[in-house]
Amino acid sequence: MQLIQTILVTFFAGMGAGLGTGFAGLSAAAVISPMLITFLGIDPYMAVGIALSSDVLASAASAYTYHKNKNLDVKNGLIMMAGVLAFTVVGSYVASLLPSATMGGFSVFMTFLLGIKFIVRPVMTTRESMLAVSAKKRAVQSLVCGVLIGFICGFIGAGGGMMMLLILTSVLGYELKTAVGTSVFIMAFTALTGAVSHFVIGGLPDLTVWALCVVFTLLWAQVAAAFANRAQPKTLNRATGVVLVILGAVIMGFNGIHERFYCS
Repeated sequence: MQLIQTILVTFFAGMGAGLGTGFAGLSAAAVISPMLITFLGIDPYMAVGIALSSDVLASAASAYTYHKNKNLDVKNGLIMMAGVLAFTVVGSYVASLLPSATMGGFSVFMTFLLGIKFIVRPVMTTRESMLAVSAKKRAVQSLVCGVLIGFICGFIGAGGGMMMLLILTSVLGYELKTAVGTSVFIMAFTALTGAVSHFVIGGLPDLTVWALCVVFTLLWAQVAAAFANRAQPKTLNRATGVVLVILGAVIMGFNGIHERFYCS
């Protein structure tokens, strides 16, 4: 019975995380962590480690699919990633100096709102208009935005994929497929860094739960990435929006259940 419960929880956790990764470049931690904590009673620190490690393969495989379809900006992605990694540490340090700076619920609510934005106001930027920006300007923008994203993620403690998608589409003017491809490319490295640090500090997790989460997340991320790269822009915007709205609502629900029954 325990094994069946574990398989069901990890399947749906992996499905939500994989769809979020493949469609929108979101971190698997936003979906997997609350489900493992709520339904399997896994230690929160270890749940985040499992989620981040699940994100590594799923994001890397999704990035390969987007790259294969020429929907990945590797050069500016690396520049942005340098800013994200460096200033996540800075943001985390600043947050540690302030009382009650945890704002994880804010990032979940923003995921919900971002989904509505993609449905109501889809990103219809073309590849031609995106490439019209000079290479130097794009590089500077990528570094500045990477610094901003890293600081916010370090300060809030969550929301890296959501912040990248929002800034890549709304600030840097990326068309949606390239924005998601670049986001999952960056997330593969940031998730690897986070997962390694979690396991070095906290030790290895339950191997069954870990393996199931990695496999299910990878499977659904590939399904989502394959669909996204073939879809028309308007269809992709709507599909991405629906996925984000559902994930945001479900995660807020899981967080509410956990607070009510496990933290009272």
